[in-house]
Amino acid sequence: MNCIIVDDDKMSCKLLEGYVKKSSALNLIGSYSESIAARNILTERKDIDLIILDIEMPELNGFDFIGSLDNPPNIIIVTSGEDYALRAFDFNVVDYLLKPISYGRFCKAIDKTVRYYSRRETSGTGDEEIFIKKGSSLVKLKLKDIIYIEALENYVTLTTRDDKFTIHFTMKAIENQLPAGVFIRVHRSYIINKSMIQSIKENSLDLTVGNAVKSIPVGKSFRDDLLKDINVMAR
Repeated sequence: MNCIIVDDDKMSCKLLEGYVKKSSALNLIGSYSESIAARNILTERKDIDLIILDIEMPELNGFDFIGSLDNPPNIIIVTSGEDYALRAFDFNVVDYLLKPISYGRFCKAIDKTVRYYSRRETSGTGDEEIFIKKGSSLVKLKLKDIIYIEALENYVTLTTRDDKFTIHFTMKAIENQLPAGVFIRVHRSYIINKSMIQSIKENSLDLTVGNAVKSIPVGKSFRDDLLKDINVMAR
């Protein structure tokens, strides 16, 4: 995984750089003492898979930094303060490390991230089945029957041809568990089933939902990935 370190503590940064270089799973792209500079590199490059991020940063703190990203990659928080933990996991970070960080604890966080990353990269057919709670029952659902997923604060709504299911999940977490060959994120608030696309417009796309058509917004930062992911026939 390509990763960057964002930490204004020079000693901590050096320690983390050493840990990263020892890991065969990681490729260090750069270290940044300012969150603005780190944000600029994320804007320029779309191949950053992991951010190792301090919370207490000048100009733009860690939470504001995450919030400014349209589609943040995997994030591991490194900080000297325990008070941020609850808020950090609201941002669906992979792990939360307290300074000073031991090498063993760092390795555990990276192993956890690799599991998330591998799950996201795994291709599937969509024939995989899941059980979703509806009322007092568990309903069996094939992934490929999900037409689109919409974010609603700390919940997501899964829409099928005949039903809707609301579950307590974040978009990042559910995206990591969906087969990339079937689903793609097209907006901060939407993941769609690629086989259901009817047409793609400038800033939106149309999905077939039963006998109806549903218009879904397409975010600017997601549009290029969408067009690369589908088969476009051009003269």
